[in-house]
Amino acid sequence: MSLAFLFPGQGSQAVGMGSDLADAFGAAREVFQEVDDALGQKLASLMRDGPEDQLTLTENAQPALMAVSLAVMRTLEKEFGVSIDKAAFVAGHSLGEYSALAAAGAISLADTARLLKLRGQAMQRAVPVGQGAMASLIGPKSDVALAEEAAAAGSAAGVCVVANDNNAGNVVISGDKAAVDLAIEKAKELGARAILLNVSAPFHCPLMQRAADEMAEALSKATILAPRAPLVANVTALPTLDPEAIRRMLVEQVTGRVRWRESMLWLAGEGGVTRFAEAGAGKVLSGMAKRIAPDAEAVPLNSPADLEAFARSL
Repeated sequence: MSLAFLFPGQGSQAVGMGSDLADAFGAAREVFQEVDDALGQKLASLMRDGPEDQLTLTENAQPALMAVSLAVMRTLEKEFGVSIDKAAFVAGHSLGEYSALAAAGAISLADTARLLKLRGQAMQRAVPVGQGAMASLIGPKSDVALAEEAAAAGSAAGVCVVANDNNAGNVVISGDKAAVDLAIEKAKELGARAILLNVSAPFHCPLMQRAADEMAEALSKATILAPRAPLVANVTALPTLDPEAIRRMLVEQVTGRVRWRESMLWLAGEGGVTRFAEAGAGKVLSGMAKRIAPDAEAVPLNSPADLEAFARSL
């Protein structure tokens, strides 16, 4: 059995996430305290009690989701003896790439928290609220080719690109609001359903260049080590252990496409992965894994019972 740990991205956050882990395990509480100390913020209280609109803010959601993922991984190691070394690969969706790198020992927990706080703030600053938009193109006809055709049509009114290639039937476009609106009309003509996403900025598109520049400066000063398991990167859908390549790709992914479907196909194909474990809040990536690689097993690791069952199964 070849195992890959997956780490979720924005959208998986919910008030109360990680609370049962913190109640059950000192290792999880340690992670939440370390993140609070690094940020000088009571993020753990916000995660436990809300309010939801504050937790959903990009600058809070990004470090919070990472904190839950790292609480899962540290609890697995300290309480159940399951370390990252059990994994053949790690991968994370957008901000989850930082969680994957922290879990694999490439970036310290405190640095990861600070980088994600800045990443969230920089993304919010890059485009005034209301000027950008993202939309999910869904349904059996929604694939990358359809999304690219829709985005090309939308480009007549401004920036519009494919932002997330999640899986067949779920592709996200991003850009100027007028351009995304136009692309939605084209997508519907082509037979897809289209839903505007409730996001505060148009992520993973050229409008995020200012945020990419801010992250380039911050990452140039960050210590990045070789991860203990190869990272399958969002922007290449290929594995790497090279710290300088990782540094460069973390900048590129701010404006670049999240090539998740291709990443999962590589993992289940050339990577030989037969089991995916989603470490953190929610089960979005587990669902995607089952659609992309139906022959592989995919399990979400959210609750103490999930962690115990997973550790017993190894």
